[in-house]
Amino acid sequence: MEKTVEIIGIQMDMGASKRGVSMGPAAIRFGGLINGLRELGLEVKDRGDILPLQEGASRDDMRNYEQVIDINHKLYDQVKDILEQGHFPVVLGGDHSIAAGSISAVAKHYENQGGIGVIWIDAHGDWNNEKSSPSGNMHGMPFSAVCGWGPDCMVEYGQGAAYVDVKKCVQIGGRDIDPEERKRMKEAGVTVFPINLIDKLGMSEVIRQAIEVAGNGTAGIHVSFDIDAVTPEAAPGTGTIVHSGLTAREAFLAVEELAETGKVLSMDMVEVNPILDEHNKTGILAAKLVESILGKVVY
Repeated sequence: MEKTVEIIGIQMDMGASKRGVSMGPAAIRFGGLINGLRELGLEVKDRGDILPLQEGASRDDMRNYEQVIDINHKLYDQVKDILEQGHFPVVLGGDHSIAAGSISAVAKHYENQGGIGVIWIDAHGDWNNEKSSPSGNMHGMPFSAVCGWGPDCMVEYGQGAAYVDVKKCVQIGGRDIDPEERKRMKEAGVTVFPINLIDKLGMSEVIRQAIEVAGNGTAGIHVSFDIDAVTPEAAPGTGTIVHSGLTAREAFLAVEELAETGKVLSMDMVEVNPILDEHNKTGILAAKLVESILGKVVY
């Protein structure tokens, strides 16, 4: 594969209730990510990590909002630059609030080329805003924000936000979605494949349908992968554990099928918390999933 991959880490855990995912980028790198990508024949550039503000304003309905907005703006600028060079951005979190910045940059870059689709693989919907969120934690808001359902402050930095068409958005693996959040997702028209539907249809059929929704009529697909989508037995190192998730093989099948399409433009891998992990088991899994979405095959 002739492609230059640029990695950027975000040492951010201010969008979550538990500390520790700020060390996620290091854990994924230690999991062998860079060497694994180079073994695929890819040129890899590592931009290092973006650091959050040490202090910032906060509100009960948007906790640590100043730090979250600042780091998303910085990430937006970095991802925009990567795309302008024709390279593939891999964003390592950090909590999932950082997807607001990465997706905003990708959506803006492809705004006049048909826009993008988003496949959001996560145990959670991340479709809250400041009014619907029961916790005020902003890692539960980015998917809503990038689709124009708020909070706008997560995606608007003076550039004129390019919102993603909700009809081109897919959530896969949800099994812990807040009641108000569920109502908002249904009202917006997000395509959702919760864990019970994956059980019924199988991951092969689910990812086929997801690719059709997000990939048809768009410039391509951004994949935002929260490692808590995977069942805790395989991915214990994450802050918001939810039982009975995707098996590791279901997760690999999803990213392998995405890789085969050639439609993936960019990706996030987030919510790896090495404080809660077992011998970097989750960091290694995250690294291998990134390798697979960039072309690593079993045979």
